[in-house]
Amino acid sequence: MLDAVNIPLAERMRPKSLDSYLGQTHLIGDDSILKRAADTGALPSMILWGPPGVGKTTLARILSEKAGLPFHQLSAINSGVKDVREVISRAKSGGMFAGKAILFIDEIHRFSKSQQDSLLGAVEKGLVVLIGATTENPSFEVIPALRSRCQIYVLNHLTHDELMQLINSAISEDEILKKRNIEVLETDALMRASGGDARRILNILEMVVSSVPKGKVELTNDRVKEIIQNTTAGYDKSGEAHYDIISAFIKSIRASDPNAALYYLARMVEGGEDPKFIARRLLIAASEDIGNANPTALVIATSAFQAVERIGWPEARIILSQCTIYLASSPKSNASYMAIKEAQDLVKETGDLQVPLHLRNAPTELMSKLGYGDGYKYDHNAEGAFSSQECMPENLSGHTLYNPGDNARENQIRELLKSLWKEKYGY
Repeated sequence: MLDAVNIPLAERMRPKSLDSYLGQTHLIGDDSILKRAADTGALPSMILWGPPGVGKTTLARILSEKAGLPFHQLSAINSGVKDVREVISRAKSGGMFAGKAILFIDEIHRFSKSQQDSLLGAVEKGLVVLIGATTENPSFEVIPALRSRCQIYVLNHLTHDELMQLINSAISEDEILKKRNIEVLETDALMRASGGDARRILNILEMVVSSVPKGKVELTNDRVKEIIQNTTAGYDKSGEAHYDIISAFIKSIRASDPNAALYYLARMVEGGEDPKFIARRLLIAASEDIGNANPTALVIATSAFQAVERIGWPEARIILSQCTIYLASSPKSNASYMAIKEAQDLVKETGDLQVPLHLRNAPTELMSKLGYGDGYKYDHNAEGAFSSQECMPENLSGHTLYNPGDNARENQIRELLKSLWKEKYGY
């Protein structure tokens, strides 16, 4: 058994219960869904998504213990399909716990498709409750079949106040640190270096204390900088900066500021970000923020994505730069984004309305007898290739979903739709 001095501070300070767990109150508050589920032992399979050092592994362990369920842990870095099957086999033969064990997989995004596929049967049949932890967006890194069987819970980086509480707790409660005379004078450098990562801030605190073998320890900005040697704006592609910088990048493009967008692009390039991740975000921006104000933007972004796939670093940075400048310098419109959002809301509100008979296909004789396709007008045969026939369900006739943006290209679209549909859609 290791002496406390040989155990890292972050491990010594690992919470053992929800009461001592810092942050994530939206998930584990008094009346939260996870707390209720743990109290009843009815935990759902879930994916915990968030930056490093926010307590994903710790939360999984606490939930398992509170629910009274056996806990099996695998790391996606060094585990394969064989390891998954062995855990599932043990869960099956777990006696009274059969079908009720927790299978925790750290960094589940590193599992290949076949490895993730190996989990499906056990999760679907309830042989195990899967808890996966990931720093990457599950929408891209976890297969749809597995996502559909899991709840997705987002964990946030710790706030300044929560980190201060953690520092004070470590100094006053840790069996080694509480024996030292530690005075906290400044914390700005410590906070910046932590990036909201509890593990990192405790590691730095421990290094500062260890650098003074005897006597009083003063925690200052200069002392922290001296210890870690690098408090500049680094880029951890799986940490807080990953989320903040890509957000600033996209918002700079949206704000038509190519200079700021290039700065944040450079931050990601220098930090070793996956070029396909950046290219994928440019694709989204081309449609969400530019759309029909400049339809060529989507063509440019698609070409950039394909070129980046073929080239990779370092030359891919030039392609990403060109695309970034083009998108940031393009006219902006979110009309397509708003249109599909409003259309989805309308579908949820109105349900499955009947498609007009004249628009339905009639592949069988019975369908023809029932009137499927009757009265349909083939627009290409109409004057100007426009028939003016009704295409909406009867109850939604005249309902406007697409409102063209106020830009040169979409003003032309508005005038075209107005000339075709007159007053019907209010253009």
